[in-house]
Amino acid sequence: MKTKIKEMRTKAKMTQQQLADLVHVSSRTIISIEKGQYSPSLMLAYRIAQIFDVTVEELCCLKENKELEDKKYEDL
Repeated sequence: MKTKIKEMRTKAKMTQQQLADLVHVSSRTIISIEKGQYSPSLMLAYRIAQIFDVTVEELCCLKENKELEDKKYEDL
């Protein structure tokens, strides 16, 4: 799943470890999310969204991700 976490984190001049500490996960979790290798739980997405004062929808690009997923099903 595509997210804006890396973009928001770098804009805030925050390291992956600093963000991880704030939301109580390992830096590996943040790295995996930023690489699109792991989708955050709803609660983790909410915690991160609160840090950056955005909605979960904006943080996780939900509209864009839904459109991409819908397109996959149309091609079947």
